[in-house]
Amino acid sequence: MEDSVSKLSESPSPRRGCLFLVATPIGNLEDITVRALRLLGEADLIACEDTRQTAKLLNHYGIHKSTVSYHQHNEASRANELLKRLEEGARIALVSDAGTPVISDPGHRLISLCLEYQVPVIPVPGPSAVIAALAASGLPSEEFLFVGFLPSRVVARRKKLQDLARENRTMVLYEAPHRLAQTLSDALEYLGRRQAVVAREITKIHEEFLRGDLAELLVRARQPLRGEMTILIGPPSSQTESGAELRAAPLRDRVEQIMREREIDRKAALKLAARERGLTKREAYKQLLSGA
Repeated sequence: MEDSVSKLSESPSPRRGCLFLVATPIGNLEDITVRALRLLGEADLIACEDTRQTAKLLNHYGIHKSTVSYHQHNEASRANELLKRLEEGARIALVSDAGTPVISDPGHRLISLCLEYQVPVIPVPGPSAVIAALAASGLPSEEFLFVGFLPSRVVARRKKLQDLARENRTMVLYEAPHRLAQTLSDALEYLGRRQAVVAREITKIHEEFLRGDLAELLVRARQPLRGEMTILIGPPSSQTESGAELRAAPLRDRVEQIMREREIDRKAALKLAARERGLTKREAYKQLLSGA
């Protein structure tokens, strides 16, 4: 009975089709549901964030279907095209390069149009880097906040972290490898020395979980890391030093602390300490000499 009801709900109406949000593997191609494979095989069209990436999955399972690109650069125009196909009765599967569509990926515009024009939208759950990383992190998971990608611009990123300084739940965010060290540095400055995890290449051959506090992870991130990154930052503890406390310490002590934590020379540490306190390098140097 349950199976027949499920299949009935996935059948297109005589007048309109259905949009299926199909979650795909985040690495290991075996991490896909039987239902997802069936719907990909039955779809009239598969809308992909990158058709080349999706082709690897389809070819692996011998699925031969028409695909069309749907990404952030063509979403505005392509959403209307897909809506027209859906209203004509097409069954369209929307997939991202990896994981669940719409979660930090394109798709919101198309879904909004479908709901506005009463086209059914059906989720087909599966892999999610957020949930996989959180489950294995060892950090509190009863409540958590998914931040997505932080702003790439320095000022905007630091403003966002400053806004999150009072957050008491575990935070999960995505980051590009080349910005990992800078993001950890900014997080340490504005959130304090919290426990954290960097989950790298989840479900892939080089899967790795780096655990420690933000200062320890920052030292490890000095050597370039490659692959898909998920950062998890735990809630503050009673021992966590806040960004305000770090900035309130004598400048000389703070410079020495930065030198130890980040394994950098005094000049580089003074530059970071000056940035924390909004000082020019000249002002910071004067304070250092005076012992303030």
